[in-house]
Order: sequence, then structure tokens, then C-alpha cells
Amino acid sequence: MALRRTEDAFIDQLFESVPDLGGHLLFANYARGYVDLNRDARELDPQMFRDGPPRTVGLPTPRVEAGLGCLPKVAAGGELIYARPMSRADGEYRLAQVHDAYHSFLRSTLDHFAKEVGIAVLIDCHSMPSHLPGRKAMPDIVLGDRFGSSCSSKLTGLAERAFRKLGYKVARNSPYAGGYTTRCYGRPKRQIHALQIEINRGLYMDEAQVRPSDGFKTVQNDLKSVIKACCAFADRYAS
Repeated sequence: MALRRTEDAFIDQLFESVPDLGGHLLFANYARGYVDLNRDARELDPQMFRDGPPRTVGLPTPRVEAGLGCLPKVAAGGELIYARPMSRADGEYRLAQVHDAYHSFLRSTLDHFAKEVGIAVLIDCHSMPSHLPGRKAMPDIVLGDRFGSSCSSKLTGLAERAFRKLGYKVARNSPYAGGYTTRCYGRPKRQIHALQIEINRGLYMDEAQVRPSDGFKTVQNDLKSVIKACCAFADRYAS
């Protein structure tokens, strides 16, 4: 259950209407506790491997030092996931079969639309805990655009207005400004826009039991308006 609580649980179901509304939906089949797709593949802790890391390791980051690298070593609450170091081969398998495969497909898809349509809009969908240590309250929605560097401010503003119109409390870039995905792909000058959306889990699920709550259908239905707005943005600037 500690591993389950690290997941972006049910996000694929919340956004399942995307294909019907004119967009394309790409979702992960593996949970964050196995491979974190929103981390650079070089964000690795060498101490996790008994025979050395599978890839070149980048400079230490606070995330890696906290056990939350591309291959996490702690679950929700800080519990250690592994009783012993994993092998280099296991680490490489996860990076190649999950992280590389996912990002290769995502990159080629964005490049295709930017070239063929004139614009690509990536909405990177996540969930966040309803409570974080040191914060009195969490907003309902956090929009992350890397402080304006990963997408047009028009897209961020459009999404914010759509959520606020539905009655949600929205924050920008705090406490989540966007991770590896928005940083890697957001190139608004090349007409590739990347916006991260974090949804408060307390709105739609029982966080302790990791199951949908009574609010699930409401959030799922409300997201249709936001999805339509984002698709409209892409249509407006397509060549």
C-alpha cells in the first residue's frame, strides 16, 4: 500500500475523454515506484546498485538525495522500497523498456505535430497529496509552466480560467513548477508547449485506501471543459 500511495492513481481514467475531445492520450503502464517518468534518466543513486549504476549518473540533486530519483528507493512516508541493492541489469531494463520507450514515443509524437500541424501542446497530468508537511493547505489544482518558460502564458491562463470557472482553487508553479517532462519538451518558440497539471487527490480519491471517492465522477466530468479549452488553444494556433 505504501507503494500504491506514490502513484498518480486513476489519472488515466480522469482524462480518458481526451481522445473523444480531439486530443491524444498517452499514459504509463508502470507506477512511479518502479520508474519515475518525470525524472531525467541520469537522476540515479549509485548506492542503489550492487554492481554499479546502469547509466552515467548526473550531479547529485535534492530529489535523488531524498530517495526520489528516476528509480526511487523510498515509498510514501519515506519507507525503503528495497531490502538489498538491485542489479545493474535490472536498472538498465527498467530505464530501457519503460523510461526510454515512453519518452521516445512522446518526443516523436510532439515533433510530428509541430512539423505537420504547426503546433504541439503537451498537457502533463499528475496528482498530488492533499497535505504536505509544512503547508497549511493545498490548492485544488497546481499549474506548472516552469515560470512561463515551458509554454505560452496564454495556455496557462486559459487552463487557469477554465478551472476557476468550475470553482477550483488554482495555484501556479507552487509547490510544483513542472518536472523533467515540461523542462525537456516545452519549447514555446518552436510551438511546442508543455503544461503540467497537478490535481489534489483529496478531490477524487480515498488516499489511504487508494480507491476512487464520491468526487471522482465530478472531477472527471469537469476535466472535459479544461481539455476542450486546451484543444481549442491548439486549434487556434495550428497552421
